[in-house]
Amino acid sequence: MNGSTWTSWPSREALTRAPQGRTRAAIARFVWAAVLAGLLWNAFADGRFALWQVAIGLAAAVSCGFAGRTYFRTTREHSLWPSLGMLVVLMAVAFVAREAGAEALGVTLWCGCAVVALERLPLSAAVPLTAAALIAYAVVKGDGWQTTAITTGSLCLGGYVLRLDAEARGSSRRLLAQERAAREAEAGAAALAERSRIAREIHDVLAHSLSAQLVHLEAARLLIEREPSTEFRDQVLERVAARSMAREGLAETRQALSALRGEMTPVEEFLRQLVADEPAAVTVSGERRPLSAEASQAVRRVAQEALTNARKHAPGAAVCVRLAYEADAVALEVRDSSGHRPAGELAVSGSGYGLLGMRERAELLGGTLEAGPEEEGFVVNLRVPA
Repeated sequence: MNGSTWTSWPSREALTRAPQGRTRAAIARFVWAAVLAGLLWNAFADGRFALWQVAIGLAAAVSCGFAGRTYFRTTREHSLWPSLGMLVVLMAVAFVAREAGAEALGVTLWCGCAVVALERLPLSAAVPLTAAALIAYAVVKGDGWQTTAITTGSLCLGGYVLRLDAEARGSSRRLLAQERAAREAEAGAAALAERSRIAREIHDVLAHSLSAQLVHLEAARLLIEREPSTEFRDQVLERVAARSMAREGLAETRQALSALRGEMTPVEEFLRQLVADEPAAVTVSGERRPLSAEASQAVRRVAQEALTNARKHAPGAAVCVRLAYEADAVALEVRDSSGHRPAGELAVSGSGYGLLGMRERAELLGGTLEAGPEEEGFVVNLRVPA
């Protein structure tokens, strides 16, 4: 046995109990309660004990429950001195119980301390505590050296076997977690590869087509501007000037392609760029972190749509954009100071998306989107898991 075994803790996976269902947890609590009741009954069944002795026994039981739970928690956190303190408390309770006449309770506690020390502590700390507990057991029982040797040897062997079994279970749980993480990484890589393929297809077809349209529209605009000014010429030029719609479509297509490739700029940076030319302010709260492509796109689209609606229905109104990173979600609030305006105006907008479509996008992600007038203006609230 090498030196590190004596100074190292069992792994945290080994010291953490596997999740239990409600039925198994209820059964476990019932079994522990039955064992405790049996020990108390064995200690006080003959009725020769005074009321104060019974009170000491009950107090000892409560102390054991508290110290035991604390011991299991501190060992799971690899806190040595608190763990040793809890075992000392349990051994002291055993001594008090024995002095009060509850010898069975004291013996059980000493034996239990010996086993759980070997199971959950570094061996350099567990062996002295186990020896002290078993010496106390041997002095109290006095069953002869052969019986005592067999019992103490069995307890030591049982504690060490439990330690090895816990380590094996911890290793299995750790390997299972690693395999699950590897599978998730493999699935993520496959999804990213598929998104990249789709992005290339969209770029080759749609982005190139829009770029070519912009070039032809710009050439047409230059040619038309050379002609003498007439009403027909001005009407055609106005139509050709709608190339900004193609430019916006190309920009949004590129954003969608970046989302598919996982190359998007941070959401807060995008929001600041979005309101750069607007009477708007952006505030960000919470611990910033990367968002999934779906959540990021939802926030961006809703912000675009809300600002488009504000420009359309409340030109010049001040707009406040708030982005909040929550524990398991991201929330976006877009508020303008336009005063009251009907919620029905949000059905469609100039960008062609509409907050109704954004609400459907949020619901598909398991989130919510609410939009409506308030006292000082119109508010759009988005919340999606992230």
